[in-house]
Amino acid sequence: MIEVYTDGAASGNPGPSGAGIYIKAGKKTYEYRFPLGELSNHEAEFYAVIKALEICKEEFPGEILSFRSDSQLVVDVIDNDHTKNKTFLALLEKIREESRNFPYFFIKWIPEKQNKHADRLSREAIRMEA
Repeated sequence: MIEVYTDGAASGNPGPSGAGIYIKAGKKTYEYRFPLGELSNHEAEFYAVIKALEICKEEFPGEILSFRSDSQLVVDVIDNDHTKNKTFLALLEKIREESRNFPYFFIKWIPEKQNKHADRLSREAIRMEA
């Protein structure tokens, strides 16, 4: 099972944003940071999940994925497979599409203090744009 920690951050809302992804696969860890351009904090959180799924499709095909996010909104939308927000709906559809590449895809909410690696990476991604 692959453990994936995701975080999105925005400097301003909307503002320059970034995604941070921290992956634990066995004894190895992987770090990714992606500048995302002008987005809201919530959008950045969704994009972090999408980017992580794309990475897993390339690096860990066919694995069981256990995602963790400190965004209650993102976890709730994915768990309930529903949102009325049109912006988030398009992002949810992309997550549905990407997660079909895996036998199992789980996501759970974790407190911010348990997501320090991904948080640091998302903030570094914002600075990469400057």
